[in-house]
Amino acid sequence: MIKLLRYGNTNTYFVGGENKGILIDTDWAGTLPAFYKALKLCNIRIEDIGYVIATHYHPDHMGLISELNELGIKLLLVDVQLDYVHFPDEIFNRDTKLRYTPISENDAAVISCAESRTFLASLGISGEMIHTPAHSEDSVSILLDEGAAIVGDLPPFDTVEAYNENECLRKCWNDILEHHPKVVYYSHANERYF
Repeated sequence: MIKLLRYGNTNTYFVGGENKGILIDTDWAGTLPAFYKALKLCNIRIEDIGYVIATHYHPDHMGLISELNELGIKLLLVDVQLDYVHFPDEIFNRDTKLRYTPISENDAAVISCAESRTFLASLGISGEMIHTPAHSEDSVSILLDEGAAIVGDLPPFDTVEAYNENECLRKCWNDILEHHPKVVYYSHANERYF
């Protein structure tokens, strides 16, 4: 089950599991009140969320993670993201009104893409994560066996030809297509059906 939470400029997805669910991407720091309203509209409780993951560490995808950690939601990191977690700190610290607290990756669950299927299965979610670095080096996509692909800011499949010689983008989409997605969920656009 995937639920879309709209409360800012970045789509946040909740994937429910048998035990706990996982939250994929958050909006900008300072959007927690709007996040709470979106949870209520989607009938999701904080207690339903076990983990939060960012598809990549740009400010508009991970701004609430440290606040969610304080609420007991654990950070899930893919090992290819470790060097990028603090990329947005300087950006957020420019705005003192945000009172941004940097993420503490010390308490995170760190897994590799190869371990992701087993990890997700422990939550009652069938799927896996793959490294899709065409947008940024730390980007990952979440591919669910039910046919959903949550791809963050990966340029849409139907625009691949416009990128001419971007072999990395072609490879990312080939890797995703090997999983036979039925619907692709983007961070800044509506979902697209295959």
